[in-house]
Formats: sequence, structure tokens, C-alpha cells
Amino acid sequence: MPELAVDAGIGSLARQAETMMPGAPCRDPCRAPSVPNRSRPEGWPQRVAIVHYWLVTMRGGERVVERLLHLFPHAEIFTHVYDASAVSETIRERPVHTSFINRLPGARRHYQKYLPLMPMALEQLDLRGFDLVISSESGPAKGVITDPDTVHLCYAHSPMRYLWDHYHQYRGSAGRLTRLMMTLLFGRLRHWDMTSAARIDIVVANSQFIKKRIAKAWRRDAVVVHPPVDTSLFTPAAVVGDEYLWVGQMTPYKRADLAVDAFNALQLPLLMVGDGEMAAELRKCAGPTIRIIPRMRFDELRHAYATSKALIFTPEEDFGIVPVEMMASGRPVLAYARGGIRDSLVERKTGLFFEHQTVGSLIDGVRAMEAWLPEFDPADAVAQAERFAPEHFDAGILAALEA
Repeated sequence: MPELAVDAGIGSLARQAETMMPGAPCRDPCRAPSVPNRSRPEGWPQRVAIVHYWLVTMRGGERVVERLLHLFPHAEIFTHVYDASAVSETIRERPVHTSFINRLPGARRHYQKYLPLMPMALEQLDLRGFDLVISSESGPAKGVITDPDTVHLCYAHSPMRYLWDHYHQYRGSAGRLTRLMMTLLFGRLRHWDMTSAARIDIVVANSQFIKKRIAKAWRRDAVVVHPPVDTSLFTPAAVVGDEYLWVGQMTPYKRADLAVDAFNALQLPLLMVGDGEMAAELRKCAGPTIRIIPRMRFDELRHAYATSKALIFTPEEDFGIVPVEMMASGRPVLAYARGGIRDSLVERKTGLFFEHQTVGSLIDGVRAMEAWLPEFDPADAVAQAERFAPEHFDAGILAALEA
């Protein structure tokens, strides 16, 4: 697929995107009711700001920032906390401006403890003179103040889960002092989160699941543009083994414990790749058929994707990059049937769902996978993964800006 001519104006870019993607549905983004459609001169936007909550690692949100920089290579970046050693060269090459949070003690490691200060910090960022502001929201990013003529597009990975539908889960697992602070402060943060959503001109969600969460938390509609997955990095293998695969951070909401308990009971081989607060306990519980590896080089992970029997995907995720990478490698996915995974997995074509986040339901799902695998065609998985290639993300963002 040809590259987009990124030095052109938004109008011509969107027209290119439409010709590059015949048959793509045209969807109207959600604009704030009070914001009229603006007439934009040729060459707009001249100045672009990308606001991301924190830049201290390279995960899905940061890959979205990278792709936005592909679309807008002269953009400036604004964030609360910045660790240049932890991000890609693509991000390091651009000017990065930080809020005052970056100067507070221990901010690079303990930035989440400064969450109550982040609304004030965002509103102090000076975004005067920018034609386009794109906020990348999962932590606080969208609450910036912009000029009246600035277009503000928010790409929402999710409204802040710990403020909304995951509040009781986070509060229940917190220490006594943190629970007290959450009780005292999070009501005000919710109010700010909802009212600052009115500052956005165009709301974009990364999945249908997040579109619903946005409607519930912010009372805004959103257009869905799935995050970019570089499917060209993954290829199917000629020979596939008998081992299942689990990949992710070993934190409570990822539910790696379900995989350990289920595969202990089934006595089937499972490779688990990941580390985190639950890793030590999971290693103690893992039986002889389960291997746990804290991390892999990228070439090793690609090989694991392509040669594993199937991916076991246990969390409720906003979207889920790993399942798309697995499908791009020509292998199926067995996933918990909630969250953004419903946008990518086609049941009985690229994988199967298990209905409940319980050991019993996962065991039933694995048995169903064993029975269905002879019907699986790797070409179907590869074709489905291509729907999430970066060029589709580019076209979706440009169409949202043009609409």
C-alpha cells in the first residue's frame, strides 16, 4: 500500500485515504454540539500537538503516538512524565514538553500517585497557536485548554478505568491510605473527567467496547478507529507445535491465574510469557505442563506466535493487540467473550470465545478449541488481522478530521 503524502492538507489526505480503501464505511465522528464545522485552508494543519498521558514505556498507547507522528511528522508532544530512555527513536526525535508533574520527586516511577494534580497540570500546558490538538487518553490527557479555532480530537484508549467501571476493583485491592484518598478525591476527579470531555471537538474510540464506555462515562458519542497493528512483522510458520500460548503482564485484571488453573487441570502444555506482581505466585502454582518465561526477544515472540497451537486470552481488554498479532501469525485465539476482542475475533473462523471468566468456562473453551482446530484455516486469521494494519488507522483518523 502506498504511503500517505503527509505534507498535503487534511482534505487531500482524506481523499487519498478514501481511494486507498475502497468500500470503507463512512462514519460521522462525534463533535461537540456547539462546535461548527470549520472551513480549513489548504495545507491545514500547520501546527499539531499530541498530548499523551505519560511516556515512560512503549506499549499500545505509545505505538498509537508513533503512528500519529507518521501522519503528522512535525507535531510537538506534550505529556506529564517523560523518560527518553524508555521510548522509541521516533518519539525522541520530536520536541517533548512536560507538565510540572515531571519535576516532582520520583515522578518517573510513581507518576500515578500524582493523579490528583494532573487536571491542574494539563490546564497549565500552553497550547496557544496550534491548529490541531490530538489527545491520547487512557490516563489524563484530554483536559487541555485550546484556542477557539483549534480542533481537538481525542483518541480514547479508554476513559480512566480506575475512576469508572473498575473503581471498586482498584479500591478493593488498594491499601488503607490509598482507599481513603480514593474515597475523598475520586468523586471530584470523575466530575472533572466528565466536564473536560465537553472540551473535545471529535471523540474517537479504539473499539466498540470503549465507545460504550465513553457514552456511559462522558455522555458523548464516538466514532471507532481501531489502533494500528503492524501486521507485516508477523508471518505463519510451516510447522505448528502442541503448546498453547499466553502473553501479557501478570497483573490481577489480566487473569493469568485462570490459564494456570485450567492447564493444570487439563494437563496440556502451555507457554506463558510475562512478568508482574502475580508472577512469583503463578510460578509456585504452575504444574509440570506449564512454562513461564518473564520476557522474550521480539524474534522469539514472533516464533512463539507462529508455532503455538492457539493463544489463550483471558482478560477483558479495551481492544487487545496481542490477539491481532497472533492472527497475523496464522494462529487462532481462544478469548474471554467481553471487551474489545469482539471487534477482532470472528468466532469459528479466527478463534473461539469462552463465556465466563472462570476456570471451568476456560476448560470448556480449550476442549472446544481442540475439537474445532481441524476446521481452522490460517489464511482466514491472516486476512482478518490485515483489517487492523496501520494504513486503516491512518485513513480513519483523517476521515474523522475531515467529516
